[in-house]
Amino acid sequence: MDTSIIHQALAGDKKSIARCISWIENKTPGYESILGSATETLPAHLVGITGPPGAGKSTLVDALVAIFVKERKKVAVLCVDPSSPFHDGALLGDRIRMGRWYNEPLVYIRSLSSRGSLGGLNPAAKDITDFIRNCGFDLVIVETVGVGQSEVEIARLADLTILVLVPESGDEIQFMKAGLMEAADLYVVNKSDRPGSEIFTVHLKNQVHEPDLVFNTVASTGEGVDLLIERVSRYFFQP
Repeated sequence: MDTSIIHQALAGDKKSIARCISWIENKTPGYESILGSATETLPAHLVGITGPPGAGKSTLVDALVAIFVKERKKVAVLCVDPSSPFHDGALLGDRIRMGRWYNEPLVYIRSLSSRGSLGGLNPAAKDITDFIRNCGFDLVIVETVGVGQSEVEIARLADLTILVLVPESGDEIQFMKAGLMEAADLYVVNKSDRPGSEIFTVHLKNQVHEPDLVFNTVASTGEGVDLLIERVSRYFFQP
C-alpha cells in the first residue's frame, strides 16, 4: 500500500481521501496502516443527521453545507445510502441531490453503502470517520439511511446527533421512543410549512422536555436553517 497516498489524504487531497476510504471499507490488505495514521484526539467535529425516510435529511444537509461554506468552513459529508439489491454498493442518491458541491474546494462528499447493516451506517463507519476527521476538515456530517429506532448507532458515533422529523411523524415518534428519541441532541421539524406542523412541534417539545432543542425548518428554501446552524456553531465553535 502506497503510504504517500495516506499522507496526501491527511493533507486534504480529495482523491487520496476517496482511495483511503475505499481501502478501509473493503479491508484491503494493509488498511490497518491507514487506521494507525489517525490520532486519538479527533480534530474535526462530527454531526450525525438521522430520521425516518422522506424527512428531508439530504435537503437539510445541503442547506447546512451552504451556510458552512459561506462561513469558510471545510466540510466532509458521508451519505450512507441503502445497499443495492444486486451488489453491495450504494444507490448513490445523494450524489444527485447534493451535486452542486462536487467542484467546491471546501466540500468533500462520499456515498457509502449500508451493506445490510441494521444500524443505518456502513459497518466500517467508525474507522472511516476516525480517519476522515484527521484530514483537515472543520466538520464531518454523517447522514444515515433512515431506518428508525435501530439508528441509535449514530448517536454513539457523533459528537452531536440531529433527528429530522416531519409533521406527519407521529407514528415514528412512538416507534423511536425507547431509542433514538432519547439519544438525539437536537430535533428538527422539517417541511414545517405543511399543515399540522405547529401542533406536532408542540407535542415534540413536550416529549423532549426541552423546547429550545426543537427547531422548525423548511430546508428546501433554507427557512429556519440559520437558527439551527447558530446552535450547532455554538456547540462546536464558540467558547
